[in-house]
Amino acid sequence: MTHSMRDDDSSNPPKLVQMVPPSPVDSPPPSVDMEVGFGALSRQGPGRSVNDDHYLIMRMGRHLETLKTSLPDGDLPRHFDEYGYGMVIADGMGSAGDLASRLAIATLVQLAIDFSKWHVRVNEPIADEMMDRAERYYRSVDSILQQASHRYPGALQTTMTAVYTAGSELFFAHVGHSRAYLFRDDHLMQLTRDHTLDRERPGKPTNVDVSASGQDQRHIVTETLGVAGAGPVRVDVERVGLVDGDIVLLSTNGLTDVADDARIAEALRLPGTPDDRCRALVGLAASSGATDDATVLVAHYRIRAPAGDTEAGTNR
Repeated sequence: MTHSMRDDDSSNPPKLVQMVPPSPVDSPPPSVDMEVGFGALSRQGPGRSVNDDHYLIMRMGRHLETLKTSLPDGDLPRHFDEYGYGMVIADGMGSAGDLASRLAIATLVQLAIDFSKWHVRVNEPIADEMMDRAERYYRSVDSILQQASHRYPGALQTTMTAVYTAGSELFFAHVGHSRAYLFRDDHLMQLTRDHTLDRERPGKPTNVDVSASGQDQRHIVTETLGVAGAGPVRVDVERVGLVDGDIVLLSTNGLTDVADDARIAEALRLPGTPDDRCRALVGLAASSGATDDATVLVAHYRIRAPAGDTEAGTNR
């Protein structure tokens, strides 16, 4: 079969064929337009020889850069970037607490580098996969700490709380008594549940022999990473949606032991940058007589709704 072409068609090259969009399972929705500001500050407890708290804030993503092509401008992007953001905080315990918290965070990140797909677009199947993977990573960290304990005097035990944001989805994984909070619409909400004796068995008597240095049941931690012979560690993994203006706080118990939620919320209401809020929170711990290490991470999310989206939540 032959086709004829009019003379004037030569100046009008054919348009690219419009491809049928893939199904939602094949192509998760694009990530939202977001700006995130971060702050972090750690204070060593008075009289302590070393700070057993460690933290990490990181950005990971998908990147494309066109180096050479015969395609005309406009057929594909020269640059493309999408990012997700992670925050991790760990509070080591015992004589090797500093090493335990360091090793826990480093192991978690190495697992993410070696095995993760670094999702920045999320649908329901991907969300389930991410939460399952987070729990498996925590269990791997627990196993690594137990194995490493054989090479060091004393057990390597630590709490660890991590959050990851992909678009407007916030995922968090947690073991111990460090905390993750969400500050929204002038209200502070604790996202994590303390793995401590008073939270696990509120108001109930206990046969645990509490040492003189920790007679408050808030300090008896029922779940930590690195405890040998205690059975599988319980890892809490959840997700929540973010809206414009949300603030996420991660804190070790050096702050929360001496400041209640009302005073923490008051510090988060202060104007300024996330670093300013971190200084206010660590200052609050110091002025309240904290003797433990106090570490805080703050993230402030500004989410711009897509054009024409009138239902996106805002929180200024």
